[in-house]
Amino acid sequence: MRVLVVEDTDDVAGAIAASLSRAGYACDIAPDLAAAQAHVDVQEYDVVVLDINLPDGDGRDFLRGLRRGGDRTPVLMLSARFEVAARIDALDDGADDYLVKPFDLRELEARVRALVRRESGRAEGRIELGAMEYDPAAKAVRIAGQSVTMTRRELALLNLLLSHRGQIIAKERLFDGLFSFEEAEVGVNAVELYIARLRKKLVGSGVTIETHRGMGYRMCPSSEAG
Repeated sequence: MRVLVVEDTDDVAGAIAASLSRAGYACDIAPDLAAAQAHVDVQEYDVVVLDINLPDGDGRDFLRGLRRGGDRTPVLMLSARFEVAARIDALDDGADDYLVKPFDLRELEARVRALVRRESGRAEGRIELGAMEYDPAAKAVRIAGQSVTMTRRELALLNLLLSHRGQIIAKERLFDGLFSFEEAEVGVNAVELYIARLRKKLVGSGVTIETHRGMGYRMCPSSEAG
């Protein structure tokens, strides 16, 4: 999953990106509206975390521009304004959620998870497939009741595949969800390495990651593998 953090305060932006990165999200940071626009012009995001007060304008103007252009990416609005009217205005402008500063990073992460679930049509927090259970909040994977240790990026890949289970996901889409612009030196073929690692971790789970040549990868129960 890939998140754009639009925030001009360096320590706040860094803390948000670090927290979300530990949770398995690839994060890009934009310190102003111009940088944010440059990012969305070339990259699709799963969630945008957007501050209202930015050096070159109001984040709500950026939000309205996204919505006018048909971009339905979930947006979590950040603001130091706590009055109800400010929240109503942001939500009416197209924000999907609103968080008042200062906030707990754990709450921000939970709200991002909820937006991702809603966008993918999932209501549940935990995901079960075959003999595997994945808890995104706890960053925990169990196979037949036994804990399986996974790296941050393996969890990110698992989350992406599970969010689109039964569907073929292009290698490039998986790459975008695993690596930020700061990691641009990593080639797209790195996805194959992480697919191989994840397959080893899922042995005995009853879950298969299919390779569809020239198209991408699909996760499904082994009984449905084609």
